[in-house]
Amino acid sequence: MLKKDFWYDLPKELIAQEPASPRDAARLMVLSQKDDSIQHRIFHDLPEYLEPGDLLVVNNSKVLPARIVGIKQPTGAVCELLLLRQVKGDQWECLAKPGKRMQPGTKVSFGDGSLTAIVDETLEDGNKFVTFYYDTETLYEKLDEFGKMPLPPYITKQLDDQSQYQTVYAKELGSAAAPTAGLHFTPELMDTIRAKGVNITEVTLHVGLGTFRPVQEDEITDHKMHSEWYSVSEETAKLIHDTKAAGHRVIAVGTTSCRTLEAVAAKYGEIKACSGNTDIFLYPGVKFNCIDGLITNFHLPESTLIMLVSALYGYEKTMAAYKVAVEQKYRFFSFGDAMLIL
Repeated sequence: MLKKDFWYDLPKELIAQEPASPRDAARLMVLSQKDDSIQHRIFHDLPEYLEPGDLLVVNNSKVLPARIVGIKQPTGAVCELLLLRQVKGDQWECLAKPGKRMQPGTKVSFGDGSLTAIVDETLEDGNKFVTFYYDTETLYEKLDEFGKMPLPPYITKQLDDQSQYQTVYAKELGSAAAPTAGLHFTPELMDTIRAKGVNITEVTLHVGLGTFRPVQEDEITDHKMHSEWYSVSEETAKLIHDTKAAGHRVIAVGTTSCRTLEAVAAKYGEIKACSGNTDIFLYPGVKFNCIDGLITNFHLPESTLIMLVSALYGYEKTMAAYKVAVEQKYRFFSFGDAMLIL
């Protein structure tokens, strides 16, 4: 298939600039594989579509406030770093702006000077290896002090509250972007779901900025996926096994949970406790080996994420559903509305 097959026209005003309030007041498009029906609901109606014994799998990765703005020494020029992944110790791979002016040896100070960074190396793709120096126990304390959430480029409005870009169950620090399907859940909605006899379990996949990188190649199978670190616990593996054995459904909350489960199932033939890196690419024609349903947002045209949805629901039905979403003025992308595919 070609990249252009996954294009759709999206009016700019449908790109959500802030989350729904409350979180579960977002709209929910329900897509059924059984009869190809489309229903228009609200996210807090989700429990109606879940059955006792079902299992929701959420991604508990927490977004780092990883965008920091500092002053280049000794010139005083304003510079920006975006921390992407920890290389070793206090060395991180970062996006740097302006990249050309931040050559190896460049020193940048942040805030009151209690956090500094020295550029070690420029990589082939222009990213930098940077080592940080600080006066607290961990770098994370300094990021909490000086950092801002690394919002996607299509969100131009600043957040009133940084927690708006975290799920209510986020706990494992390490993502450069939020697993956004989970942003619709409230503690109360999760309590309602559990009270219905539906289990909720966690995996971890630290979302990289590669999730926003456009597909460059015309033929989608030529696209090389970015790699992301994941972890599945013994408890989660057992819950998935028991859910399947009892004939119930495993429903992934978000493409990140989906990719984690499908990567493990493809590698081992089953879900087992493990951790590692995955660059799995799910596109039409690739077989799913674990999940029975997906909760996800509406994704960018020509992105690997709309290709993943098409792999699960079918290409033509997915593109038709997106056309309906535009006509019905659903809100798109990270802070937008959701769809449930069963």
